Amino acid sequence: MLFAPKEKGQGLVEYALILVLVAVVVIVILALLGPAIGRIFSNVVETI
Repeated sequence: MLFAPKEKGQGLVEYALILVLVAVVVIVILALLGPAIGRIFSNVVETI
């Protein structure tokens, strides 16, 4: 085979894309739920 496909880097790219997708989802969830979580911690500190 003169032009053998090189699939070694393909797996790494797929893992990188999955990692980026997970990071974006986590950032969006924290942006949406961040204030609510902050209020919960504030209430806990006030009760103590």
